[in-house]
Amino acid sequence: MTSTLTPQPVERAKPARTGAVARLPTRVLALPEARWAAAATVLFLLALPLQLTGAPAWTWGPLYALSYVTGGWEPGWEGLKALKDRTLDVDLLMVVAALGAAAIGQVMDGALLIVIFATSGALEALATARTADSVRGLLDLAPATATRLSPDGSEQTVAVEELMVGDIVLVRPGERVGADGRVLDGASEVDQATITGEPLPVPKERGDEVFAGTLNGTGALRVRVERDASDSVIARIVRMVQEASETKAPTQLFIEKVEQRYSLGMVAVTLAVFLVPLAFGAQLTDALLRAMTFMIVASPCAVVLATMPPLLSAIANAGRHGVLVKSAVVMERLGQVDAVALDKTGTLTGGSPRVTDVRPLPGSGLDERALLTLAAAAERPSEHPLARAVVDAARERGLDLPDAQDFTSAPGVGITAVVGGRTVTVGAPARLLDDNDGTAAELEESGRTAVLVVVDGVPAGLLGIADRLRPDATATVASLTRLTGSAPVLLTGDNPRAAAHVAGEAGIDDVRAGLLPQDKLDAVREMESAGRKVLVVGDGVNDAPALAAAHTGIAMGRAGSDLALETADAVIVRDELAAVPATVALSRRARRLVVQNLVIAGVFIAGLVVWDLAGDLPLPLGVAGHEGSTVLVGLNGLRLLREGAWQRAAAGESG
Repeated sequence: MTSTLTPQPVERAKPARTGAVARLPTRVLALPEARWAAAATVLFLLALPLQLTGAPAWTWGPLYALSYVTGGWEPGWEGLKALKDRTLDVDLLMVVAALGAAAIGQVMDGALLIVIFATSGALEALATARTADSVRGLLDLAPATATRLSPDGSEQTVAVEELMVGDIVLVRPGERVGADGRVLDGASEVDQATITGEPLPVPKERGDEVFAGTLNGTGALRVRVERDASDSVIARIVRMVQEASETKAPTQLFIEKVEQRYSLGMVAVTLAVFLVPLAFGAQLTDALLRAMTFMIVASPCAVVLATMPPLLSAIANAGRHGVLVKSAVVMERLGQVDAVALDKTGTLTGGSPRVTDVRPLPGSGLDERALLTLAAAAERPSEHPLARAVVDAARERGLDLPDAQDFTSAPGVGITAVVGGRTVTVGAPARLLDDNDGTAAELEESGRTAVLVVVDGVPAGLLGIADRLRPDATATVASLTRLTGSAPVLLTGDNPRAAAHVAGEAGIDDVRAGLLPQDKLDAVREMESAGRKVLVVGDGVNDAPALAAAHTGIAMGRAGSDLALETADAVIVRDELAAVPATVALSRRARRLVVQNLVIAGVFIAGLVVWDLAGDLPLPLGVAGHEGSTVLVGLNGLRLLREGAWQRAAAGESG
């Protein structure tokens, strides 16, 4: 069912008040489209068993009539309004066809058609509303208030909307940054994954830029505001998602692309079939019966139903394998993509840092197990992501960790603790080590984060930490390259060295690193302006504008942000990256079946129409032929429900 729903503008979030209730997502029945569709469905389900069990017509007839009214008035009204603009859409013809079916006794068939279209419209309205909910929720990432410092050093809590360019704000440990700005004083590590997608917190010192909504670590920062709240990166992401959603080309199923000519032609011929015999003296009843027969056998619903089963079967099959494709339009579009852009953190990689190297330094007297034991014991009290990675590595190796005493943390430097009577410091090599042998530089050049372990003041070893490539990433890149004819592009906000390392492992040559959300959006638009149909795969808030603007967007579901999940056209629920090329291949098979079904439906419609116009087609036979062709193409489309269809798609067979 086509729709003209437009997302409502999203206003800037107001400052939160104490005890404020969290914003809830739109409920299904809060939408009028959903209420009308539910009413039509309930009425249909009440009438159907009465009719099938032979109950009197007066018991089920009014129920069907109410189903027609509740489910059909909206598309009918929209179709009538479209007529004022001299546009004839297929929705209005579906309502007319349903009424025509009722007029010649096919009441149940017409009601079923009404219910299908009403339900489709309700699902589209719900998707639009939930996307708007997620955009509004994004604004909640930025805090409602900030601590502004006066020239005399006093503190004042103000709403972030009141901050002016040039104001100085204090960001305490664990707080979110209130505005885009630059650090004047202090040192800390800031988690800015929501903006750049970087998996690890970024050290911030005097002169470094920080963004509203990012999470401060253990140090305090004084920040000079450089942008108004309405122009912050978070606010710009919201605007970019809205603009991309509104300017994205309208999506249509194949049959909808020719609906105008088909609809006008069918109406004209139906009128001719009715009026011409009357002009030559035919009986009114006979002319009307022939015209109604023509409308049934030539009805566009036959072609629409021939189109939907393969796409819906593909959606159901993908759903069984952890891929949520949001509509038949999306399933059709997935098969059209000829270029792919991948995010790094959380998409190609797992999104959480892991220890990849344990390297004791010469003369330390420690082996790998002893070095990792001391480092993990010292890091255990810390909440830093790198510390958790070190502790997890020790536990995976089955190491027993002694207790640590006198734990201290210095933002931007590292931590210090006493383990078994030995003072252990874990931190950045640049601050603690004269890297004469180049070990730390070697780790960092290979895309790892180097961490130095110092024992009793003597450098004892280095740990290499990196975000690991997903096990199926390389095979996925190869499959996507084979399907689209070109290798995917890597779009990431991470640093160039880490991005190049991951891309090299995955088999990607085109790497674009250090990108903000606007840069990712520009990269996708550049590819699409060159005539490519781009599939974007990502998981974060920073991916949302690109997901919205792309020909098709897929979000990784397990760790994906709410905005990415709602903006994307499909969601990989189980976080299996290999499901991306499998879904594309399945879509291509569905598109081939759609073409087959359209040919079958077209042959049946042409044959029945010729019979009705040139001969005397009995109405029951016309209905049987029309319904028989629908059953045939339906069974053909249902082939994609079989497990073998997914297995062939996963093996890269799109034909």
